[in-house]
Amino acid sequence: MARSRLTPERESELYAAVLDLLREVGYDALTMDAVATRTRSSKATLYRQWGSKPELVARAMRCSKPHSVAQADTGSLRGDFRAILEMAEEHKMEEDAALMRGLFHAVHTNPDLLQALRELLIEPEIEAFREMLHRAVERGEVAPDNPALGYVIHMIIGAFIARSIIEDLPPDPAFLRSYLDAVVFPALGV
Repeated sequence: MARSRLTPERESELYAAVLDLLREVGYDALTMDAVATRTRSSKATLYRQWGSKPELVARAMRCSKPHSVAQADTGSLRGDFRAILEMAEEHKMEEDAALMRGLFHAVHTNPDLLQALRELLIEPEIEAFREMLHRAVERGEVAPDNPALGYVIHMIIGAFIARSIIEDLPPDPAFLRSYLDAVVFPALGV
C-alpha cells in the first residue's frame, strides 16, 4: 500500500490520538470516524494511509514504542535485560501494559487485528529476543541445549499477565527485575 505523505509529526499526532481513544473506549468501540474527528482528518485519508482499523492500531502501537529489544546489546544477557527495563522505565510501561491487556482481549474476536499485531509488533520483538538469546549462547553465557531457551518469551509474557491477574498490580520495572533474577536467569543458568 502506498504510504504517507504525512509529516512524521502529523503521523505521531495521529498515532497518539489512536492510543488515547483505545485507552478511553477500547478496541471494539474505536471507530475510524472517531479517529477522524479527534485528529481533524477525513476517514478516507485514514483508510488510504492505513487501509484498516487493525493496521492503524498496530502501527500506532509499534510507533509508540520508543524502544525495542533489538536496541539492547550490552555484551551480556543480564545487561541486555537491564537495558530493556531501563528503556521501558523511560516510557509509560503501565500504560503499555494496560493497552496490551485490552488488545489481548480484542484479538480473540478480531483475527485481522491479531494478524496486524503479529506482523508489526509481536514478530519483530520475538525475533529480537531470539537474537539476544543467541548472542548469550554465542558468548557462552547460556548452554545451547538449555531447555529454558525456548520458553524465555513465554516466561516474560507470563510475568506481565500474572502480575496483573494475581496481584492486581502492573508489572513495574522493580517487579520485572526481581522476576528476572528469581526465575529467568536461574532457568537459563545465568
